[in-house]
Formats: sequence, structure tokens, C-alpha cells
Amino acid sequence: MAVRPTATVRAGRSPIGDESKEFTLPDGKQEEVYTFGWYLRKFIAGTKARGATPIVLSLTVRNIWANGRVERGSVSFGKWSAEVAEAAGVQFLDVTDAIADRYEIIGEEKVRTLFPEDHTHTSPEGADLNASLVVACLNGLNRNPLAAFLSAKGKSLQGWIALHLPEPSNPKLPTLFLIGDSTVRNGSGDGSNGQWGWGEPIVDRFDTAKLNVVNRAVGGLSSRTYLTLGHWDRVLAMLKPGDFVMMQFGHNDNGPLDDPARARGTIRGTGEETREIDNPLTQRHEVVHSYGWYLRKFIADARAKGATPIVCSPIPRKTWKDGKIARDPYGQWAAEVAAAERVALVDLNEIIARRYEELGPEKVEPLFGDEHTHTSRAGAELNADSVIAGLKGLERNPVAVYLK
Repeated sequence: MAVRPTATVRAGRSPIGDESKEFTLPDGKQEEVYTFGWYLRKFIAGTKARGATPIVLSLTVRNIWANGRVERGSVSFGKWSAEVAEAAGVQFLDVTDAIADRYEIIGEEKVRTLFPEDHTHTSPEGADLNASLVVACLNGLNRNPLAAFLSAKGKSLQGWIALHLPEPSNPKLPTLFLIGDSTVRNGSGDGSNGQWGWGEPIVDRFDTAKLNVVNRAVGGLSSRTYLTLGHWDRVLAMLKPGDFVMMQFGHNDNGPLDDPARARGTIRGTGEETREIDNPLTQRHEVVHSYGWYLRKFIADARAKGATPIVCSPIPRKTWKDGKIARDPYGQWAAEVAAAERVALVDLNEIIARRYEELGPEKVEPLFGDEHTHTSRAGAELNADSVIAGLKGLERNPVAVYLK
């Protein structure tokens, strides 16, 4: 049973506590009204008592926009739903963020057509989109309780994982923002699939009483799609003078520019050439640039905000040839951009490759959580240490005063 709370439940002083209040209804009858959380718990308990499986969903998204961003849930019902689900030990689907992310990809004008009568209720096309995203959230679970019952269409939907991207915990402190792909932050950043990015363990290398370390990397994205899907805009909105932006892209840039599955590739190299495409995912005309162009964009935008950019070359894959780790051309291109823009470069492609070669294939094997790209926790720790070693090896380490 999927439990989806409505946005009209009345709550007491604590939205998920056990408080109640007696009301007199218009017909004179008395009713004891409980909190939002109390009703959710009742649905969950009743479902379990019948031997069924409850699944809690956050709210769908209304067609309400501000500054190019769509509203993400009414009040805090999604947060309260997640808290109740966690306390009850049941699955929670963050459909709010899944739907909002998709709305922001297709844009306000297109989304408007999905709401023909008001800002809450969707057309059949909008309902079909929301249904697909609910199934995508199910497919993103480590164990989808409905997997065996999905149709071929349902099984084909790519799993969506709630990212829960962090924000600075203390806005008064300077912040080091990390941006990149799954080798920096894998999934929700909790190692649930045995794979970790180096952006999680690196936090422990800094004095967090002096510096926020905020890992905003997103798996599956290239330098291009990190920009076009709005993630860079969200970082820019938080950036302030004195902050830092450390960027590492490249693993997802080497792909088709306009394939129907991901459409995330960039033009190889660091030049100014462009290619115009009709993006099959966003259904928009798009001008695609080179890998180097997107890095320069991040660098220029960060500087304009008074922040300090730091470029990392992509970590190497576990690809051996004649006893050596294969170097990535994106590592060379990242270095070229850093040199041309006169920003700090942490050459992870070279630093980590040399470390792997010192260890040898047998000892490197347990450092990976998949065939050759994503690291285990031990591998992420090694890579985090490599980032710090690279920073310390700079002539001028911009974050030296914040290291433990």
C-alpha cells in the first residue's frame, strides 16, 4: 500500500507528534483531530497488521514557480513524511524532488500545459509523467518491493535516487563546494551500493569549525549537464565571497551529444567550437560546447561571486596496460584549462594513477566497488588523501589554513 499524505491534514503544535484537539463540526458533532504524523502512523500500522507492505510518498509538485525554480512541496510535508517513514522502518519515496527535477528540465512553459485547470491537478499527460517518476523512484531503491510486478515499460524506467544534496551548515563560515560526478559523490552519498565518492571522506580532512565542506556532486552528470540541469545555478545561489569551488568532471563527458538515453556528452578538447542539437530529453534546441568551455564557465562564474575555483583532473579508472594505469585525455584537458585560467590544479589523474601503480593490481582490486570506475570506501579514502596531497603540493594552497 502506497501512503501519500494530502496537503490539507490539520496538525497540532507538533506536525508529527501524538497531540490531538477536539473540534465541533458544523453539524454539531465532536471530532478528535490528530497530527499529520499520527494519521500516517495509523495508515502504516493498519497496513502492516493486514500483512501488507506500506510505502510512504512525499507530495507531488504544484505548478508554482519563482525565479525559474518550481515549488518543492507544500510547507514541510515531505520532510515530515520522511521522518515518519524512517521511524516506522518503511520505504520512503521522495517523489517531490524527482518530479520537481523533471519539471525544471522541461521548463516552466511546457509544465504549464500539464496543468490545464489549476496549479495542483494534472492533465492525463501530467499524470502519466508523475506515474513514471513514482516508478523511477521505486526502481532507484536497493530493493524494490514491487519489482516483480512491473510491466516491461515500468522495468525500463531508469531508477531515480533522492540526492539529498547538502547546504552549508553554518552560513557565517566560508564554504568549500565540491561539484562533479559520481566519483565525487555516489548516489545519496551514503555508500548504500558499496560505492563511494571521495567527496564524502574528504570532509574529515578539514577543520569543519572553520570551513563548511559541501558536496554537491551529482552522479551521471557531465560538465555540460551539471550546468544545463540547474545544479550549477543552485551552487551559485549559495556562493559568497571567500568561498571555494573544487570541480572534477570528465567521466561522463565522453558520450553522444544527443542520444535519447542521456544526451550528456561534450565536444572533446578545450576549444571554442560548438554544435547545435535538438535535445531529445529536454525537447529544447541547445548549443553544446567543449569540455574546456564548461570548466571555464564554472571558473568565471565562481570568480564573479568572489569565490576561489580549484580544478581537479578526473580520477583514473582501473584500466591496466603493461603494468600501468591508463591516463585519461580529460586529465590533460583539465590541466590545460587550469593553466590557461591560472587556477590551482589538483592532478588526481596522475597522482592516483601513480599510487595504484605502486600498490599493484592485487592491492588495487578491493579499492573499487565495481568493475573499473567507482571506488569502495577504502578507495574513496585513498582518493581523498590524494586530493589533500595534491593541495599540499601546490605552490600556494588556497585552503591550507582550513586543513586539520
